[in-house]
Amino acid sequence: MPDDNLHYCDNNCYHKEADVTKQLDLTEVDVLIIGAGISGIGAGCHLRRQCPNQSLVIIEARADLGGTWDLFKYPGIRSDSDLFTFGYDFRPWKEDKAIADGASIKRYIEDTAREYALFPHIYFNHRVHDLNWSSSQQRWQVTIRSADGSECVVLARWVFNAAGYYRYDQGHRPDFPGEQDFNGLIVHPQQWPDDFNYTDKKVVVIGSGATAVTLVPAMAERAAHVTLLQRTPSYVLPVPESSVLSRKLKPLLGESLTFALVRRFNIAKQRWVYQFCQKHPQRARKFIRWLNKKVLPEGYPVDEHFNPPYNPWEQRLCAVPGGDLFKVISAQQASMVTDHIEQFTSTGITLRSGKQLDADIIVTATGLNLAPLGGLQPRIDGQPVSLSDCLVYKGMLLSGIPNLTIAVGYTSSSWTLKIGLLCEHFTRLLNYMTEHNYVTCLPQAEQGLTTEPLLNFGAGYVQRSLDLMPKQAARFPWSMSWNYTDDVKIFRQGKVNDPALLFSRRRAPEGAEHAR
Repeated sequence: MPDDNLHYCDNNCYHKEADVTKQLDLTEVDVLIIGAGISGIGAGCHLRRQCPNQSLVIIEARADLGGTWDLFKYPGIRSDSDLFTFGYDFRPWKEDKAIADGASIKRYIEDTAREYALFPHIYFNHRVHDLNWSSSQQRWQVTIRSADGSECVVLARWVFNAAGYYRYDQGHRPDFPGEQDFNGLIVHPQQWPDDFNYTDKKVVVIGSGATAVTLVPAMAERAAHVTLLQRTPSYVLPVPESSVLSRKLKPLLGESLTFALVRRFNIAKQRWVYQFCQKHPQRARKFIRWLNKKVLPEGYPVDEHFNPPYNPWEQRLCAVPGGDLFKVISAQQASMVTDHIEQFTSTGITLRSGKQLDADIIVTATGLNLAPLGGLQPRIDGQPVSLSDCLVYKGMLLSGIPNLTIAVGYTSSSWTLKIGLLCEHFTRLLNYMTEHNYVTCLPQAEQGLTTEPLLNFGAGYVQRSLDLMPKQAARFPWSMSWNYTDDVKIFRQGKVNDPALLFSRRRAPEGAEHAR
């Protein structure tokens, strides 16, 4: 999609570097997107595609786009979903590699932003400091703070919050007894040091989730030895590094058709695996154990280290491409220990069993902290809104708050499958409002609905913060759907003028004119 405002260099590459210090000079915009990660860039592309006459701006607190894929720098950082479903449906993932590394994902996001001419609309090193809905102006008053401390206020017709729901400044970091006595280095993956040298060091990684099982094989390439210390095991699945289906079909069908077919196949596969685990948890548990036993050395204590106390998909499964975790364990470059920490010592960690783990470096892969809406608390006419009192409409709007979209993806399959559908519905909603000359859209939930947590997920970082999150109800449109097939019908084919939405036209001097 061409854009007359783009400035290209000789090799047709946009100079994004010139925009890092660009100062915000807008006073009003149709859609203000918070965050230039995979969700924010996706939202921007959908707006360019479906609402070309809507002005947009993307506010990004960091100096570069990518969100998660720019923030995390730890060794081996990669997706835990295949890129055929994690990527955008409108822009094919062209590599055969299914589980991609962080640098490849960031490059994909950047190339997408360049293709859809989004860089002129992105303001790096700017952070949304305050969101206040002005009923008299029927606009969001968005206070934005730049890296130099200066502030400005932009009036936005809509705000699309794509900042995610976890804290970018710090991860979850428990206090361990005696850690001040440890003579080595303690590192959290979210604050990974630049040029960190762990060559020939003894490393202990504390954790059992996706970050931990990614770090261990990556660090084992250079470390003297890596020990994964977990309190509770997780389900760990070896998965192919590349898509055989993609590799075979591409020479016959070309990139675009191959991408569409592999994406559809992988969506169905994700759904089938999830449903199988829900309906037949014991059979799923036995199958995963069989896979683990098959790729580990003879006599390895599988039931000690790979036997979670919960059923498959009550928490997210950990995918290891090419079985890399199992390979480094088999090669004795890494080991697993399932135990509780008694205390840190000067040379490592003493476990409750009495065992001592020697370490030069301890990595605390202990999870995330949640911060709904990126830590922002919206206000309406100056009055703060409690997010925990809000119900989520179709997973994208909040009851009682006008013209605010949030981005919450799937937990049981690729996050961005839901985000893509949500963005499609959002653009349909904007076009509907333009067609009928509406300027505000207010979701209103009826009284007496029985509420439940927003996320159906047993992960510790979710359970720790449920009281901060909006809620869902038991019935549509206030319930969250986790089924892609159902959501296609809801977001692509369902009507946008739902009775739960109160639309308003431009406020006249004598008062607002409301219409359903």
